[in-house]
Amino acid sequence: MKLQNQINNLPHLKKNRKTLRKNLTPAEASLWRILKSKQLDRKFRRQFSVGNYILDFYCHSEKLAVELDGAHHFTKEGIADDKVRDEFLKSQGIIVLRIENKKVFDNTSQVIDLIKSYFKNI
Repeated sequence: MKLQNQINNLPHLKKNRKTLRKNLTPAEASLWRILKSKQLDRKFRRQFSVGNYILDFYCHSEKLAVELDGAHHFTKEGIADDKVRDEFLKSQGIIVLRIENKKVFDNTSQVIDLIKSYFKNI
């Protein structure tokens, strides 16, 4: 039975989530290989939606969204859009961690350590 107030993985976003999962950016694919192997002892989902937003990666146990940001996110419009998105997610009790795409390739271990630093109990 579906709840009337469901906000996660809304049916109208299913096709978009599936398309995004099949077409990961190189940075998303690289980080996903690590996250899905459970090296961090947490379960992450990719392309999980909350409200009308599709998150790159989401850890339910930590209420942590990991967003990998490309060039668009550093434009005036991108920054404004991300602010609205992040405020909505914060209102849902979700912490948003934004990481620049190139950092995934330049220093993967630092990215992993950064993600772990957001865990409540290590």
